[in-house]
This record gives sequence, structure tokens and C-alpha cells, in this order.
Amino acid sequence: MASALLRTTPAVRAGLRAAASRHAASFASTSFVRGKATLPDLPYDYGALEPYISGQIMELHHSKHHQTYVTGFNTAVETLAEAQAKGDAKAAAAQAPLINFHGGGHVNHSLFWENLAPNGKGGGGEPEGKLLTAINEDFGSFDNLKKQTNTALAGIQGSGWAWLVKDKTSGTLGLVTRANQDPVTGNLEPLLGIDAWEHAYYLQYQNRKAEYFGAIWDVINWGTVSKRFEK
Repeated sequence: MASALLRTTPAVRAGLRAAASRHAASFASTSFVRGKATLPDLPYDYGALEPYISGQIMELHHSKHHQTYVTGFNTAVETLAEAQAKGDAKAAAAQAPLINFHGGGHVNHSLFWENLAPNGKGGGGEPEGKLLTAINEDFGSFDNLKKQTNTALAGIQGSGWAWLVKDKTSGTLGLVTRANQDPVTGNLEPLLGIDAWEHAYYLQYQNRKAEYFGAIWDVINWGTVSKRFEK
């Protein structure tokens, strides 16, 4: 890919490298086969998160929406390679936002599925150990974390995500939001993401998204979040 980039303009190369760097670390935890992104299997059945998230939502969200991001990412990467081989800088540049959007969608959802578990079988309850200590230190209490996260989710205009993150330098926790499918990158490590796109809740909660934001805490897999925090 590097040699092909040399045939494009400096501006195009910068844009493509920026899109690639936004995903480099996150792609390590997603599914690929021979260089192509693949849809990861869920560690639970579609209906396992009911009544908090319906089986119909989970099936559509995973098999249709996430699959669309996987397909879109693979198509954009293939189109980019073809454009670079032809030395078509304009066509290559057009793929950067598609790689960011679809690649971000794949990364974000791959983390999201791992965030969840059936209530009483790894999902729900409260975090423990070092993670809980950090939450108490940086948010005051677990309840404060939930309130601040739900407020951040409600404040998203349009589609996006709210993330509990860890600063890689200081180790402190914080909350960030990202529009559309923009991933968490740079010095922030994503620990827990909540999807605020309508496709994540509308079939069940319709316009009552605040109910979805409240219900999803009953299926959060704090074991997975803790492992990310302590890694």
C-alpha cells in the first residue's frame, strides 16, 4: 500500500494515512480473514438480552447493520487499491471517508457486542475491583457515571456513540461522544461504548430513547470492561 500511496498527491496521502491511523489500534480486536473484515459471531443468542434489548433488534443490528459496515469497509479498501494501481488520486481520495465510516462502524460494533451479556449471566450489576475504584475517584460514584453517560447520550445530535475511556498516559477515566461511526483513537482507550443510533433501539423503544439508555445498563458486561481497563 505504501508504494501505491506514492503515486497520489501529498494531500490525498495525508487523508488516507489519517483514516488508516484512526483504526490501526482498534482493528487488532476485530475480525479479519486474509486481510478482509468479517462479521464476528456473538457470544450469546439474539434473544439473550431480553427484555432489555429485543431479539429482533439484536438480529437486525448484528446481521444487517454491522454486516453493512463490514461489506462497505471491504469494498472501500478494494476500490482504494484499484484507484492506487491506476494512479487515480481523485478516486483514491474519495475512499478515505468511506474507510473511516465503515471501518469505524466495524470497530465500534465489534467492541459493543463484547460490552454486553445476558442479565445475571455476566451482564448488569456494578463494576468491581480496580475499575470501581477508578470510577469512584473520577466520577464520584457509579451512579454518577451512569447519570453523566446517559446525559451525554441524550445530548448527541443525530447518530453517534458515548464512550467510557481511559487516558493511556494518566490512567484516568473520562467520557467522550463521537458522531456517526467515528472511532475513539489517539491517547484514549475505549472501555465501554453505548450505541445511540436509532437502529440500536427504535424497534423496541421507538422515540423513548431515554428508556433504552436506562435499560442497557442491565446488560453491560463489566467483566469485559474491567479487562480492558486493566490491560
